Amino acid sequence: MNLETSKPKTSKRYGILAMIFVTVVINYLDRTNISVAAFAIRTDLGIDTEQMGWVFSIFGIFYASLQIPGGILADKIKSRIFYPIILALWSLATLIQGFVNSVTALVGLRASIGVFEAPSYPINNLVVSRWFPESERASAIAVYTSGQYLGLAFLMPVLTLIQDAIGWRGLFIVSGIIGIVWAAIWYFFYRDPRNHKSISDSELEYIEKGGGLVGSKSKEETPKKFTWDDLKQAFIYRKLWGIYIGQICLGAITWFFLTWFPTYLVEFRGLDFVKSGYYAAAPYLAAFLGILLSGFTSDYLTKRGFSAEISRKAPMIIGMLLTMFVIGANYTDDTFFVVLFLAIAGFGMGLASIAWVFVSLIAPKENLGLVGGAFNCIGGLSVFVPAIIGYLVSDGDFSPALVFIAIVSLIGVLSYIFIVGKVERIVPKK
Repeated sequence: MNLETSKPKTSKRYGILAMIFVTVVINYLDRTNISVAAFAIRTDLGIDTEQMGWVFSIFGIFYASLQIPGGILADKIKSRIFYPIILALWSLATLIQGFVNSVTALVGLRASIGVFEAPSYPINNLVVSRWFPESERASAIAVYTSGQYLGLAFLMPVLTLIQDAIGWRGLFIVSGIIGIVWAAIWYFFYRDPRNHKSISDSELEYIEKGGGLVGSKSKEETPKKFTWDDLKQAFIYRKLWGIYIGQICLGAITWFFLTWFPTYLVEFRGLDFVKSGYYAAAPYLAAFLGILLSGFTSDYLTKRGFSAEISRKAPMIIGMLLTMFVIGANYTDDTFFVVLFLAIAGFGMGLASIAWVFVSLIAPKENLGLVGGAFNCIGGLSVFVPAIIGYLVSDGDFSPALVFIAIVSLIGVLSYIFIVGKVERIVPKK
């Protein structure tokens, strides 16, 4: 029997993927509602651009700095338990933001959201690595990653309307309630493949034979104890450093869209606040299309026998090149072309967002969560981009910020071409 082509009797993995998708949408809702509320918050609390840059960045500083501990915990604690706990905690912090009256309180709550969201993407990658064979891995990662872009595309207009109706405080309260409810749903419905009561033997076998890390048959087996050698494994391989650097560079354009983008449209391009929500959707829709095209094309090429250097790296490199189109917005005053250039950059961001597939395919099997944490930790250095932008635009000119983003994107292209090398699983020497 050819397990790559035979059809399993059940398709429970797609239901699990849908759950991750919704969780990612909520994750990014709670990261980015601050960008929608930023102009109103600045007006109410008297925050200048440099201070707002740090409000934007503080989340990412804590998020990045706790990626490695978060990845270790993701490896050691069951996803069914760990994920809803951190989801409920960051959602509660989001809700409380609706009651702040000082910059200090806002900064503290943004930092706490970063703390509790830190293990989220290592968990996402672990769940997909457990539930999907390698031949479907890029598509699965593309689908759940697309949640951040599709969610933002539709949420931006909705969030602006919510804020217009009930204010920025109400926006945070509504966002927090949604996450708390979803945390309970995750706990009651998620199980790992080996423990999922309604998965068929054929689907479990299909996943396992295809390289899915379905887990031990022994329910009593405990995870391998963490050692400092595990931590060393995340930092001694050149190919891992290649994807880490690439993630920093991808983060530059990502953090721009997640933080300063709505302010750029309203304050620096003079668009009406409500209309800006609709214009802001364009790059996110483009990114949504880009990530799906990237993931499904990557898996298609893999199944057709193309090397991982072509099927996996080509979408990444092409995407990073396209993100450099962001600089085009500096050379036009026409709103249509401004949005067009930013949409092309968003499409490139989407193409490049299958980056997590490299963690799934390269990292040592026993340290997937840890390497995922290192990947997000080092990639998380891009969290300083919003603060850097705050300084670059302090004289009222946004052009230097877009030039900065384009240069960083080019560095990402060079990293994937010259540092990553052959895409293959690292097997630590005993």
